[in-house]
Amino acid sequence: MESLPIIELLSYTLPAVVTGVVAYYFFDLHTKNEEGRRRYLLNKEAQKNALPLRLQAFERMTLYMERINPTKLLIRIAPLSQDKNDYENLIIAQIEQEFEHNLTQQIYMSDECWTIIVTAKNATIQMIRKANRSDRVDSADKLREVILNDLMEKQSPSNAALAYIKNEVGQLW
Repeated sequence: MESLPIIELLSYTLPAVVTGVVAYYFFDLHTKNEEGRRRYLLNKEAQKNALPLRLQAFERMTLYMERINPTKLLIRIAPLSQDKNDYENLIIAQIEQEFEHNLTQQIYMSDECWTIIVTAKNATIQMIRKANRSDRVDSADKLREVILNDLMEKQSPSNAALAYIKNEVGQLW
């Protein structure tokens, strides 16, 4: 008869333990769901606030790509003298200055997009330097002419970057 109190104790304890485990499981599940819901709402709110900033960054980099397009750059920046090296330095300094002004926009873009923008900037500078080293160039005006003629044969590096920027903005929707 000594086993009767143990069985009686188990008959009261076992349902209480099962109820406790089930309650713990549901409470834990509810807590995780609430935490996930809070994260989702915070993320949604952050996205809502960040989207205008990201779009503004893309707009600024689009403007930068347009401004460093050699066709527009050479029209906007006239040579100060006939020295081709001075004109080359002036154009490159303008490209670098505008790039540094927009440097912070990279935090709103993917690494790949930013790399393409930097590559377009560097390719534009290389195009200008290559044209200046040409035997056909002997003055600042001739440098402008050679660069523009080269662009008639091939696409500007900034146009390729602009296409990528437009594609990335399209993926935001």
